[in-house]
Amino acid sequence: MLTVVARYVVSEGHDSTVARLLRKNAEASRTEPGCLEFSVYQEIDDPRAFLLYERYTSEDAFQAHRRMPHFHDIIEQQVVPLLDERVWTRVEPLPT
Repeated sequence: MLTVVARYVVSEGHDSTVARLLRKNAEASRTEPGCLEFSVYQEIDDPRAFLLYERYTSEDAFQAHRRMPHFHDIIEQQVVPLLDERVWTRVEPLPT
């Protein structure tokens, strides 16, 4: 299993547009075969900041997600141009 955590900070005045687009992307992402969870959060103290919490069955499933048309159309083409900051990391559970 692979978990991806991303944080986006939106340019001033675009938070409602990005929120709508992130909801649309999350809905499409949840239908992917290797996607176990795709949740979007908005920070309470900074409404321009969004956290994406994604879980996939594998690295291959995550890479497949990044190749999906909806990822390209929504995230790369519409969301990224409206961001001031975009960081993400891949994590996995500690072995017991």
